[in-house]
Amino acid sequence: MSRLRYITPEEAFRHYRRRLEVAGLSALLLFLLLAGRLFWLQVIQYDHYHAMAENNRIALVPAPPPRGTIYDRNGVVLAHNDTAFTLEITPHEAGNVDEVLERLATLIEITPADVKRFRRLLAESKGFESVVLRSRLTEEEVARFAVNRYRFPGVEVQARQFRQYPYADVMAHVVGYLGRISPQDKARLAEAGMAANYRGSEYIGKAGVEASYERWLHGRTGVEKVEIDSGGRAVRILSRSPPVAGHGIHLHLDAGLQQLAAEVFGDFRGALVALDPSNGGVLALVSRPGFDPNLFLDAIDQTTWAELNHPMERPLINRALRGVYPPGSTIKPFMALAGLELGLRTPADSIVDPGYFSLPGSSHRYRDWKKDGHGVVDLKRSVVVSCDTYYYRLAHQMGIENMHRFLSRFGFGQKTGIDLDGELAGLLPNPEWKRRRFNQPWWPGETVIAGIGQGYMLATPLQLAVATMAIANDGIVYQPQLLRAWQDPITGRMHYAAPRLLGRLPLKADNLKVVKQAMVEVMLPGGTAAAAGAGAPYAFAGKTGTAQVIGIKQGARYDEKRVAAHHRDHALFIAFAPADAPRIAVAVMVENGGSGSGTAAPMARKVIDYWLLGKRPALLAPTLPTPATPAGEEEEREDSVPAIEPAELQPLNGRDGHAG
Repeated sequence: MSRLRYITPEEAFRHYRRRLEVAGLSALLLFLLLAGRLFWLQVIQYDHYHAMAENNRIALVPAPPPRGTIYDRNGVVLAHNDTAFTLEITPHEAGNVDEVLERLATLIEITPADVKRFRRLLAESKGFESVVLRSRLTEEEVARFAVNRYRFPGVEVQARQFRQYPYADVMAHVVGYLGRISPQDKARLAEAGMAANYRGSEYIGKAGVEASYERWLHGRTGVEKVEIDSGGRAVRILSRSPPVAGHGIHLHLDAGLQQLAAEVFGDFRGALVALDPSNGGVLALVSRPGFDPNLFLDAIDQTTWAELNHPMERPLINRALRGVYPPGSTIKPFMALAGLELGLRTPADSIVDPGYFSLPGSSHRYRDWKKDGHGVVDLKRSVVVSCDTYYYRLAHQMGIENMHRFLSRFGFGQKTGIDLDGELAGLLPNPEWKRRRFNQPWWPGETVIAGIGQGYMLATPLQLAVATMAIANDGIVYQPQLLRAWQDPITGRMHYAAPRLLGRLPLKADNLKVVKQAMVEVMLPGGTAAAAGAGAPYAFAGKTGTAQVIGIKQGARYDEKRVAAHHRDHALFIAFAPADAPRIAVAVMVENGGSGSGTAAPMARKVIDYWLLGKRPALLAPTLPTPATPAGEEEEREDSVPAIEPAELQPLNGRDGHAG
């Protein structure tokens, strides 16, 4: 049995004091640690945590700038901002969003597309920012919601600016349109260091001038410093840096001319480009059919989207820049000039046209559009009556390499550099291109066909207009340009864009004179466009063209009346006027329009009459293709024309011989 030790009061007191000292020392150390931590947080780290607290208390709310207005050369508004009411929800204040949407749908029409867009925007937004549910509320809807406003905390009707395009489809391919900023747009903006300037912005230029001059039109985003509470609700605005509106953009375009140019197409598809030869300014740029750019500001329904992607109509395609077509006989003035410049022809040289051309040692006949030929044809007459045989011979003598080098100087086979996105370069073929593309040699017959603007050769209407402008200007070539001036939003000062001179072609004045005179005579009695030029009170220079869409076998004859509408020839026409002092250069391309003389040339005449004379015709739209016979062409009776069987239809390049 162990013995218990007796502890004296003095020993017990000592033990107690030691425990008390340890506890006191521990408490002191804890207080020192706490004080040190407080000193670290409140003194050393003060700036850091103060900034964090301020960031939690203050929200930077972007203030999107008003977008710049787009005008034509006369100050006519082509795109502007309009105020409309939107229904917006602030998630932190609204509570259960799904329930709110259900109750709102009993007051205001909300489509599944509205809900889908709202949820996407909601996922990208911050809780204290309002998110648009419905755009462009009617006055009745605004009034209906106002009466029930008390039932929907966090839901507001706001007045916001929306882009408006008063000319709708007439200007769609030039002015372009806005669309919602996509993830791809955000990535591009971030890469360009512009993401901050688009905070709060929902739309960005997607096409046309809206896209090309996006930086100028967008403006500079402002910022509001807003104090928010712990629930994310705005309490008050602390400061505001106002946004700066975008630049006003003034174009060379003439709204009246553009509208007329669109109307003359009627139900045809195609494109028209009109340029100012003195500076390259784009006076009109039309692609038909068009589309309404206002549709792209909100969600597009499936039916409308299907119409916009119709495989034949393709209204979203800018045919003036992206439509590539065989230039047909519109290439002949350039070929004639090449023959003169290269010393292969003189104005007095002539040939006897039997109605066809054959390569040496070949029995194949490349036929003229006129069955019995044109008889004796010199260079000028070859342009006036559009003699194919003359250019078959010339092309064979010239060779594809010389042809390629000369025509490329006029811009064929390359982009013009217009200040619009999406332009295509067309195609100016040569043996090297064919080897790369098909791994095949170039055949002499392909050179012959290229001489009348067929075969592999492709050009856009814009390229034809620029090349025509070069002839009108005696070799001076300007880059086509839409921008005429821009206005500073702060100072109001107008700045004018200088013409972009690309250079001057070293062409002999006498050769140019011969070709230009030939183009003038095209519009006179005996020329292929005599009907379109009749009665013009100004000297009118032009050239018709017809480009095949399908080919026929050797010996069969093309008859438009027996061919499906989408297989009919394209109609082309180039012109400038007045011939002695050009003020306008025009290129017209009409898909499946038949002949250039019967369809495209009359369209150009109305456009040029308007520009030079201020004359607006009462009847603008031509009838659908009823091919006219060019002056001098002998019409065959229908019973003498053999039918084209489906088996005789061949891909492009199969038929030769076209009336201008």
